[in-house]
Amino acid sequence: MPNQKQKRLLVPQAASALDLFKIEVANELGYPTYGFPAITPENYREVLRRMKYEVAGELGLDRFIREGYWGDVPARLCGAVGGRIGGKIGGNMVRRMIKFAEQNLAQPR
Repeated sequence: MPNQKQKRLLVPQAASALDLFKIEVANELGYPTYGFPAITPENYREVLRRMKYEVAGELGLDRFIREGYWGDVPARLCGAVGGRIGGKIGGNMVRRMIKFAEQNLAQPR
């Protein structure tokens, strides 16, 4: 399917580090860590999954996905879940990365 967009990481080995960073930023924004004492490479996927379901519940989509199946959820509503998570968290991730880069570029070598 040549017309489909494919999301590929330029550095696939960075995927888990990016997910951990996403959870760190989400936690700072007030998203709960769901009783995990610490987010680790072993449990971060479960934290992200729970975060997704919590946002879906806040948007009133839980009636569609009570059994963990998203197939009956209209695409527009799925986009609302991704937008809520991706927009706010992703924007803050970018801000932090820019701040980090600016601080490191300003340091003399």
